[in-house]
Amino acid sequence: MILNNFLQSRKSTRQFKNKKVSPEVLDKIIGILKDLELENPSGKISFKLYEYGENIYNGLKGLAGYSGVMIESPHYITVDIKNKSDKDMIYSAYYMEKLVTALNNMNIASCWVSVYNVDMDRRKAIFGESTTEVNFVLAIGYPKRRNPFIQEPFSERIGVEEIVYSEELGGRIDMEYLEERGLADVFYYLRFAPSIKNAQPWRFIIKDDKVHLLVKFEEGENPPLIDAGIAMYYFEKLMELEGTKNSWKLLDGFLHEGNTNYKYIAEYQL
Repeated sequence: MILNNFLQSRKSTRQFKNKKVSPEVLDKIIGILKDLELENPSGKISFKLYEYGENIYNGLKGLAGYSGVMIESPHYITVDIKNKSDKDMIYSAYYMEKLVTALNNMNIASCWVSVYNVDMDRRKAIFGESTTEVNFVLAIGYPKRRNPFIQEPFSERIGVEEIVYSEELGGRIDMEYLEERGLADVFYYLRFAPSIKNAQPWRFIIKDDKVHLLVKFEEGENPPLIDAGIAMYYFEKLMELEGTKNSWKLLDGFLHEGNTNYKYIAEYQL
C-alpha cells in the first residue's frame, strides 16, 4: 500500500482474532527486528517478539491498555531502551512505527499499548529481569472483522496551516509555496500520523531551506518524544515519495508561550 494511503486509513486494531501468526511469518518478523536493531547506530534500542501472547496479556490485564482494558492479541513486541536519553526515546518510536509499516505490508495488524503506569518490578516480572526500560508494547495479529453497521469514531485532524509555519512559530505559511516545494501533500498526509491521545502536538517551522520540528506540551508535562519520533519517520518517507531523501538532525532547545511549551526536536534540510 502506498504510504500516504496507509497514513490516511491507518487505524490501530484493538480486537484481534484468536489465531496465531504462522511460524514462517514470525521468523520474518524476527528478521525485521534484527535489521532495525542494526540500523539504529546507538545500539541502545532492542526489540523482542513474545510468541505466547497470553503470558503478556495476563500479566498486564487490568494494568495497561485503554482505560484499564488491556489489548488481547496472540503476540506482542517490546522495544527496550537501555538509556533514557531523549535521542533514544525519539528513535524507539521512529523504529517502532517503521515496524508497524512493515507489518502492515504483511497484512499483520498492530496496536500500541502503553505500560508507563506499570511499576518496574512488575514489568521485569512480565518481560524478564534483563529488561531495562520497556514503556510500550506492540500488540500484533490478525484483526477481527469490523461490524459494518457500527460507525467507527472519527478523529478530527487539524489543518496544515495550524501545524506548519513560516520563519517563526505562528508565522503564516503560504500554501502556494508549499505546493512549489513539493511539501503540500507531505504535510497534508502527515496530519494522519498517530499520536498519543490523538493530541497532534507536532509543529513545523520552515526557515532557510530547513524544516524545524517542534512538539507542543503544557506546563508540568513532559515533551511528547514518542509522537516526535513517529512524525519524523513518516515525514522522511513522505519526502522520499516526493523525490527527496534526507534524514533529520536532532536539535535541542525550548520555546515558551504562556503555559504552553515547545521543544525543538530536529531539523530537515530541504
